Amino acid sequence: MIKMSTKHEKIIEHISKLSVGSKISVRQIAREIEVSEGTAYRAIKEAENQGYVSSIERVGTVRIEKKQKANIEKLTFSEVVNIVDGHVLGGKEGLYKTLNKFVIGAMKLDAMMRYVDSGSLLIVGNRYEAHKLSLKAGAAVLITGGFDTNEEVKKIADEMELPIISTSYDTFTVASIINRAIYDRLIKKEIMMVEDIIHDQKEVLYLQYYHTIEDWHQLVEKTKHSRFPVVDKQMKLLGIVTSKDVVGKDKSIQIDKIMTKNPITVVGKTSIASAAHVMVWEGIELIPVVNTHRKLIGVISRQDVLKALQYIQKQPQIGDTIDDLILKQFKEQKNEGDRIIFTGEVTPQLTNQLGSLASGPLTSLIIEAAHKVLRKYKKGDLVPENITVYFIKPVQIDSQIEIRPRVIEVSRKFGKMEVEVYHKNQLVSKAMITSQIIER
Repeated sequence: MIKMSTKHEKIIEHISKLSVGSKISVRQIAREIEVSEGTAYRAIKEAENQGYVSSIERVGTVRIEKKQKANIEKLTFSEVVNIVDGHVLGGKEGLYKTLNKFVIGAMKLDAMMRYVDSGSLLIVGNRYEAHKLSLKAGAAVLITGGFDTNEEVKKIADEMELPIISTSYDTFTVASIINRAIYDRLIKKEIMMVEDIIHDQKEVLYLQYYHTIEDWHQLVEKTKHSRFPVVDKQMKLLGIVTSKDVVGKDKSIQIDKIMTKNPITVVGKTSIASAAHVMVWEGIELIPVVNTHRKLIGVISRQDVLKALQYIQKQPQIGDTIDDLILKQFKEQKNEGDRIIFTGEVTPQLTNQLGSLASGPLTSLIIEAAHKVLRKYKKGDLVPENITVYFIKPVQIDSQIEIRPRVIEVSRKFGKMEVEVYHKNQLVSKAMITSQIIER
């Protein structure tokens, strides 16, 4: 097999081998790789998307440590600058580094320094001695209230390559903003992507377009699999071949004559839930994973997806999504007919500008309540396929409402539900939902 790299890929490979902290420019890359500045610019943007470099204001483009998903909850100091609308007073060379924790300096110096260690971010006001001691301990400094620091501290920050940042926000606001940013990343951490499950694949099994059905039989004999992607000499995906394509055919026929062309594909950033949805909907067992140039980088099977979904279910709940927060305010109970209902109050967060229950939160409540009931009939992950909602009467803030889901029909792959919403025994909304069931 001949493997060729494009100029674009050569540039990204070159960038990936640079040491962390190296500055990168379009002209420098164009000169070193002998490509046009336009090609260099596009490749650097792709490297930024892949997490190899970061564009830092007033510093430039810098090679950074590629963040793994396991460390997604850690922020870089350059990200802190952006989220607090800050400006860098010194130590710009260290903006690519990540912070392990943040410490609020609201105590005497000796007590404060017991909490400050390497990789920390000290949030403090205009206390120059605290700035100096923190930097010497290996921690960056975030000065609140819009204050500056002295030249000695700035010099230490440059020498230690630790940023000292100033923001106009007060300490409480800064701590809240950083905490919110970390919390948002923890929610992302729970969302498993296709790239997470192909990362551990040792090799990708494939056939090339010039191979024959005989080669397919040999690969089946060796691996016990029956579905393989078909690629060209540059590893670009051409099609996929399964046992249905080869049955009854002469073994000398070339694979590209009988393969299924333009198969459904996913990319590394596709969520596992989305990939599972496609597999169930299209009735396929294997999906090729490609990059932005449609080059094959892996494959995922139904088994891979099911294992990933099971893994997600075993993870501790780290961060709540909006749907989780909405449904948490409602209690599940049974009425006299042994039917499950959900009761709760219309809080200010669920209302629109007129003080009535907003359509978005109400739709989320209806879907989540329906799925909770449907899970008692069928185990698996549920994806809404179709929903029709009728908003009959407005519901005011602080009103008590009841959500009454009812299962109409359940099959192996789909569930149909009717949901009624009541306020003081008056019907205020009604919905019909069809959801897809992804069995685990």
